[in-house]
Amino acid sequence: MRSNNAINATSTRSDSFLSSPADIRKRLEQNWIRYLKENSSRLTGDHIDGASPPSVFVGRYGYPKVNVGPMIPPLHGDTAILDTPELWSGKTFEEIVNYRLALVRGMTSLNVHDTAGRLVENLHELAMSHRPVEGEAVFERRPLVDVDLEKEIRLNAETTPFGPAAPLKNFKLISSSADNRIESAYYDTDLRASEAIVALYKQGIETSQIHKVLSIGMLGGKKSRKLVPTRWSITATDDIISRDLLSEIEDNPSVDSFEVREYSHLANRYATILIPDDIWSFEMIEAWFTPDGHLGMGSDHEDARGLNHYPTIAGAYFAARLAIAEHLSKRRRKAAALVLREIQSEYVMPLGVWQIREGVREALKSIPVSFESLNDSVAFACSHLSLSHNEILKTSTICNSLRSQKRITDFA
Repeated sequence: MRSNNAINATSTRSDSFLSSPADIRKRLEQNWIRYLKENSSRLTGDHIDGASPPSVFVGRYGYPKVNVGPMIPPLHGDTAILDTPELWSGKTFEEIVNYRLALVRGMTSLNVHDTAGRLVENLHELAMSHRPVEGEAVFERRPLVDVDLEKEIRLNAETTPFGPAAPLKNFKLISSSADNRIESAYYDTDLRASEAIVALYKQGIETSQIHKVLSIGMLGGKKSRKLVPTRWSITATDDIISRDLLSEIEDNPSVDSFEVREYSHLANRYATILIPDDIWSFEMIEAWFTPDGHLGMGSDHEDARGLNHYPTIAGAYFAARLAIAEHLSKRRRKAAALVLREIQSEYVMPLGVWQIREGVREALKSIPVSFESLNDSVAFACSHLSLSHNEILKTSTICNSLRSQKRITDFA
């Protein structure tokens, strides 16, 4: 038996962001190669056994026929950290990439409506477990072949890192322990998926586990259940929970002042501005450096009527909105909210929208700096970013709306 100490053995505790993007990517590749060499005996065979965090994956390419399967590391013991983003705050870029790469994906092609059968039943049992699950996967071919790793292994700067993958021949669980809260929602085939998601959240299930059970087709009416690509299930979970929380704060009093909070991690800087207002509105503005050194920007906005289109900044929008909605719900307050995100050049590959959700959550845990005006609050938020104060005031829908429109409360 190999303990989960091996997980940390491949991690580098140095501060990545003191190096150039090219140096960071090279170091990540070297760590990856070292990990593969250390585990080559386990990864070059036609099977693997280990403790899944638990983790399942549903692809989106070829929809409605998609790749489905478990993700298992060649490790035993407590491997929960490998696929629990709520535990990743404060971790380094290298550590998180190593967590991602340590998981071996087994893949079987299924139609999204294929929610029965022994494999899917095993994946259901895996996804509802409240602790890591010992299991064994047998593959059609080896996840890793004997190659010159120095020449063949390259991490893709455009996609979230994943470990080795291979077509799945058989998968079985050796042990599991179902979470009663998830099990109850699973067997309630009269409960709508959106209602089940909210109920699980309010019972204390982490969002990262809720999206897994949604993804693997475990929630909703009996005839409406289907497999949902992992990326879509994450966005759907964030969207559904945040909309429910926002509906509950409508009658709460507004925050008293303009509140600015900040947080930086993983080459991302966040600034959140809560704005005194009796009417909900939300905006997220992202900025990033292009290869030629220019600053690109993207943004999306909603008012009290909600979002009427899919956001151009995709799942990042819903992840940030969930963090804001949680914060206001806990405080029993309401506000308009503006979230600024700056993606630095050292962010050499996307790690997933979890880091937006956790980054904004961490920002909102900090003590706010309060202001009496929108202009001063935006100026302060931009003072630690590359974003221009005047550019934000000119670009932001919320800022333009609040500066140009009179409200009934202005005449009270």
